[in-house]
Amino acid sequence: MAEAIADTRRLYTKPQNLNDAYGPPSNFLEIDVSNPETVGVGRNRFTTYEIRLKTNLPIFKLKESRVRRRYSDFEWLRGELERESKVVVPPLPGKALFRQLPFRGDDGIFDDSFIEERRQGLEQFLNNTWRRGTHSHHTSRLCSGWSSIGPK
Repeated sequence: MAEAIADTRRLYTKPQNLNDAYGPPSNFLEIDVSNPETVGVGRNRFTTYEIRLKTNLPIFKLKESRVRRRYSDFEWLRGELERESKVVVPPLPGKALFRQLPFRGDDGIFDDSFIEERRQGLEQFLNNTWRRGTHSHHTSRLCSGWSSIGPK
């Protein structure tokens, strides 16, 4: 009986101070998608997004990086993750094929509100992908290298 009581004693926890509660987290990863830019003319027109990654996790070579990517690059990344990983990969925001039809009264996929909606969806995709793949070393490696590699 004495052994059972000894096994159920509380673990010692140190009291939390203000620095612990409000200081920077010990491990963090921030992924932001921002600053959309539409470039090109006619059929060669497309929108790129700036991806900013900031972290202190040791699996990343750089602690901060920025890169510009377009929607097709996100499709490539999702395909690679699906092919190489065991976790369920979150969906991308839709292709918006209806918005690409000619003779529309707006700018279609180049409309500011659509670009903002897609930007938010791409940021959510990257953050959800990281959260779901945190335990997969391969997924972490692939995501960390994405700032310097791509489908080209």
